[in-house]
Amino acid sequence: MAKALAGVKILDLSRILAGPFCTQILGDLGADIIKVEQPGAGDGSRAWGPPFAGGEAAYYLCINRNKRSLTLNLKSEAGREVVRKLVREADVFVENFKYGDMERLGLSYEELRQLNPSLIYCTISGYGSTGPYKERAGFDFVIQAETGIMSINGEAGGDPLRVGIAVIDITTGLYASNAILAALFARERHPEKLGQKLEVSLYECALAWLANIASSYLISGKVPTRYGNAHASVVPYQPFETQDISIAVGIGTDGQFAKFCQLAGRPELAQDERFRENAGRVLNRGELLPIMEKIFLSRPAQEWQELLEAADVPSGPINTLDRVFSDPHTLALEIVKEIEHPTIGRLKLVGSPLHMSETPPSIDMPPPLLGQHTNEILEELGYSPEEIQALRNSGAI
Repeated sequence: MAKALAGVKILDLSRILAGPFCTQILGDLGADIIKVEQPGAGDGSRAWGPPFAGGEAAYYLCINRNKRSLTLNLKSEAGREVVRKLVREADVFVENFKYGDMERLGLSYEELRQLNPSLIYCTISGYGSTGPYKERAGFDFVIQAETGIMSINGEAGGDPLRVGIAVIDITTGLYASNAILAALFARERHPEKLGQKLEVSLYECALAWLANIASSYLISGKVPTRYGNAHASVVPYQPFETQDISIAVGIGTDGQFAKFCQLAGRPELAQDERFRENAGRVLNRGELLPIMEKIFLSRPAQEWQELLEAADVPSGPINTLDRVFSDPHTLALEIVKEIEHPTIGRLKLVGSPLHMSETPPSIDMPPPLLGQHTNEILEELGYSPEEIQALRNSGAI
């Protein structure tokens, strides 16, 4: 079978992370992604290094495979006309420009839907199109601060901390790709194959990402605090030091706690009214955790791992990335892929985590060089070599 999104053409005017991550997911699934970039500069993530390989930043390389790069100067009418021609053939249009920029450029949803009523137009923004913050640029770090994520991340009594990756950008890219897939499905069921406009904002996705923390506050009215690597609602659920290294232990049920107490030689803890149920363990964590800490210091990590695994009690080592990518399970999954890149040679990338029996995703093209496919794409639109050279001479491409 052809790949799941084979034949779907996506015009991608997004930059940096959320938008490119979204379209890379769709590219892995077989969509033709045309990445529109500013001549001479390109996507800002191209400069986000070191490290670099073959002149390309590792940051850029991780989110731009399976795409073709077209350079266009959107400030020129000739450049915008190329966009309009592409829109007539496109299924999806993705952009994350600042609020009002698409309208100023004449590339708003209202204008482009006149050219292609079936177009799915996805806007990714920092704060959405309503509310007092709508004109602000969206940055993951700032939004982690504004939406309370940093307030719950970090050691108890310590400073608020951001999550170590741009988790809101990634989350927004995931939400956007879901919205696009749903819109494509809805369009197929529509008698006139009409498209629609989609809006996804980092701010709203951050609020949705708060999940149980937001729900707990909305129900209780109590402002959550930081617990470091522990869990606000589940105990014990945190790292413990052993005789050599620390391990992460996630005891999520009363049954798992009883199993742990048995293998630790302390079955009476599971019968203690303070600790028998999770609610009690949360309220009495101050009494339980020192006991747990002493228990774990009685054995080395590997011995604990074997005991806990045999008892179906979730646990694992706190690995650095060198250990992660040499772990036998990571190797067995074969998620690290290699592809030939024009300036790097063999490039290693983390592949798609999706497994599909009939239409599996794959990496078919390396992240493109800036403007690598400009001539190819323009020729597909019907531009002659002379017309392409004229666009180049004018600075439109």
